[in-house]
Amino acid sequence: MKLNLNELAGQFQLEGTVVEVKPLGEGFINDTFIIKTGEGTPNYILQRKNKNIFTNVPAMMENIEKVCAHIKAKVVAAGGDPRREAMTIVPALDGKLHYEDEDQEYWAVCEFIDDTIAYQAAETPELAYAGGKGIGKFQAMVADLTDPLTDILPGFHNIRFRFKQWDEVLAKDPVGRKAELAEEIKWVEERREEMLNFWKLVEDGTIPTRVTHNDTKINNILFDQKGDVLCVIDLDTVLNSTVLNDYGDAMRSYTNTGLEDDENLDNVSMDIEIFKAYTKGYLEETKSFISPSELEYLAFSAKYITYEQVLRFLMDYIDGDNYYKVKSTEHNLVRTKAQYKLLQSMEEQFEQMQAIVKELAS
Repeated sequence: MKLNLNELAGQFQLEGTVVEVKPLGEGFINDTFIIKTGEGTPNYILQRKNKNIFTNVPAMMENIEKVCAHIKAKVVAAGGDPRREAMTIVPALDGKLHYEDEDQEYWAVCEFIDDTIAYQAAETPELAYAGGKGIGKFQAMVADLTDPLTDILPGFHNIRFRFKQWDEVLAKDPVGRKAELAEEIKWVEERREEMLNFWKLVEDGTIPTRVTHNDTKINNILFDQKGDVLCVIDLDTVLNSTVLNDYGDAMRSYTNTGLEDDENLDNVSMDIEIFKAYTKGYLEETKSFISPSELEYLAFSAKYITYEQVLRFLMDYIDGDNYYKVKSTEHNLVRTKAQYKLLQSMEEQFEQMQAIVKELAS
């Protein structure tokens, strides 16, 4: 089907008259468009949800609506503006939270929040601090959301699940790459027990399960014109997990002085000042709910998520590059080595990381 974006926009309960629909950004997962309406009515975001990654889009949209409704109630109670301080999902004409076209593609709409500031990277401690406050504020607002969310990404950040995949790929060695990777495979294996011991604490409830965002890069946080956190967006990956996954993934991306696929490993290290700034902002917002066990493993979660990415990049390389998009035959191996260098830097600075958490949490 040739897309008629105006017709698609017309399948939703929009205010005003559609003036134009045009592409917005270059998303890696979803196709995103902005719907512009007449003066005095909101603009909207239209997205084609990637059904290959999100295999249960209706459940995903229900998760998002639960989280948004919970946050809106908090905003209203605090005297804020629920249409600016939370995402607003717009239902289709039939009342569903999505529209399914004749090609079985799924579409969803939310209100566009204008007059905001978004950053593409946290290159200064000040921005890292703001990013920590953004994710911390989000987690604090949903900390008492007890209605369970559907697990739309089974195995996400579950290292036991990843090791099962890893062992299967190593056994198959489908493209014959394993023999040349003894050193890299050792990186993964010598930390297996440590990572499983951490995950056991999640499995047995020592580390609690809460509502988590799971895509904590700074461009998923909107700021107002004064630079204060307004709201967190892009909630496709919200699910029940440990908040440490959100924190650890932020540290993996925020603190890296190099690129995720940097070929020059001298560029790659963990910036301890960025770590400290993010942690300060994060803990200022989460002290109201975060538990002693979560605090104890906060710094470790940065190692955990970075290690997981080492494993996944190397596993995909051994498997013949079936998951991540690659620019060259060696791309996943380059990514593996760069992430391992970051992991080593974290391990070297781990005592200092723990001391920072302890100081800021007191």
